[in-house]
Amino acid sequence: MFPASFGYHAARSVEEALELLTKHGEDAKLLAGGHSLIPAMKLRLAAPRYLIDLGRVPELRGVRLDGNTLAIGALTIHTDIASSDLIRRRLAGLAEAASLIGDVQVRNRGTIGGSVAHNDPGADFPVVLTALNASFVLQSPSGKRTVPADDFFIDFFTTALAANEIVTEIRVPLPSSGAGTAYAKLGHPASGYVVVSAGALVSREAAGKCASARVAIGGVGGKPFRALATEAALQGKSLTADIIAPAAAMAADGSDAADDSYASAEYKQHMATVLARKAIETAAQRATS
Repeated sequence: MFPASFGYHAARSVEEALELLTKHGEDAKLLAGGHSLIPAMKLRLAAPRYLIDLGRVPELRGVRLDGNTLAIGALTIHTDIASSDLIRRRLAGLAEAASLIGDVQVRNRGTIGGSVAHNDPGADFPVVLTALNASFVLQSPSGKRTVPADDFFIDFFTTALAANEIVTEIRVPLPSSGAGTAYAKLGHPASGYVVVSAGALVSREAAGKCASARVAIGGVGGKPFRALATEAALQGKSLTADIIAPAAAMAADGSDAADDSYASAEYKQHMATVLARKAIETAAQRATS
């Protein structure tokens, strides 16, 4: 199918993109990798009068260290995140998530900023970035603000991003020594979208007990679900299999899982416990290495 006619603007800077966004208002859409927007346009589910292409804005790409924080440009593609030595060394769970997205074509075109701004419930990055306590830098004509992941993702395809804002950077705190991260996923065999997934960040005390844990589940609601009961059950406990298993069994407690074309709510809740256990065990193992 063919999209409706539209005007095209290739912005050369964030400031130019914001000017165009302000000028055209609700008639405009931002184009990053295009793997969500272009199919929607072809199906006439979206029909913007203008596309503002961010692909030629160089400052929106790349991975860099900023003190104890990893800063990732919003237009950094999935493959670059999956293959980054720095990310694989310090945030293995994030590299895992990037490597499991879609297929080779998607990973070489899709962007991390586009993924989080779209907030598809079948996406990988929102889940793992919630587990990693990431935050998002949003820029508008009036300046910048930083929003933590727990407040950024609101519901299905809905975020805290205002109509006149652009996601410019993703900021992830680097875990201290004695911490590990992991991501586990049950993907749809045809599309690669998340059916259920789990991300985990686990920190150990010197004595080996859990100092803190963040566990996020995907596929059981309109946004990443923090498994707070699981996190509380791990706190201060030894990270052994007999502790992790019952904690992970609570991973879907309080979630809004619903039946869909992929799976029943009951199946999703069960898989949430399986994948949470896998992610926690892997993160705990990495926390000792």
